[in-house]
Amino acid sequence: MKFIVTENYEAMSRTAARVISGYVSSHPDCVLGLATGSTPIGLYRCLVEDCEAGALSFKDVTSFNLDEYRGLDPQHDQSYRYFMEHNLFSHVDIDPARTHVPDGACPDADAACAAYEQAIAEAGGLGLQLLGLGHNGHIGFNEPAPEFPKETHCVALTESTINANSRLFDSADDVPREAYTMGIGTIMAAKEILVVANGADKADIVRRAFFGPVTPEVPASILQFHPNVTVVVDKEAAALCQ
Repeated sequence: MKFIVTENYEAMSRTAARVISGYVSSHPDCVLGLATGSTPIGLYRCLVEDCEAGALSFKDVTSFNLDEYRGLDPQHDQSYRYFMEHNLFSHVDIDPARTHVPDGACPDADAACAAYEQAIAEAGGLGLQLLGLGHNGHIGFNEPAPEFPKETHCVALTESTINANSRLFDSADDVPREAYTMGIGTIMAAKEILVVANGADKADIVRRAFFGPVTPEVPASILQFHPNVTVVVDKEAAALCQ
């Protein structure tokens, strides 16, 4: 594991963006796994700038997002499809037909998850997977659990995740209680993994995830077993890793 500590959020974002842009430049037709949430917004902004400057192209890239709330239409302003369109897809030269987000509007959870897993397999699997890090160690929406879930599945969100995401909705009551998410096995099958985290509130989980025991109670800890992981954090998130 490569563990990179940067001075602040801006430096974390630019450093992580360089990892992605370097991968895309050397693998123009790659399959990217993408993440949502507040943490990657800065790195997406950097990628947009690189694309606008002509230093990067997504025209042959295929993307798969980690997850989507169950029950939200893609046009809902808190859906992850909407997030990706607003923060990346509509600002770069990626082919919309090559962008994939789980179908949260599909009421048949088994069908939606099986179709997503099949689409990833048909694309040749994930090349580089970007991950954020939840306060309880979740990656995607793989919450603390007795075991590591393998494939794309429907998950009931924990109260801590619902509360963390409630700032984006009118109230906690409006936050969906379930989501479709790639499984740990799907994530771990990626050739490379990039994790970003920032802020003092992530310091404890960064320490537990990357320097503590591997346990499904801290889902991100499984990444310690992946052969090609880069973790980029700011100094506040790394404060307990000295």
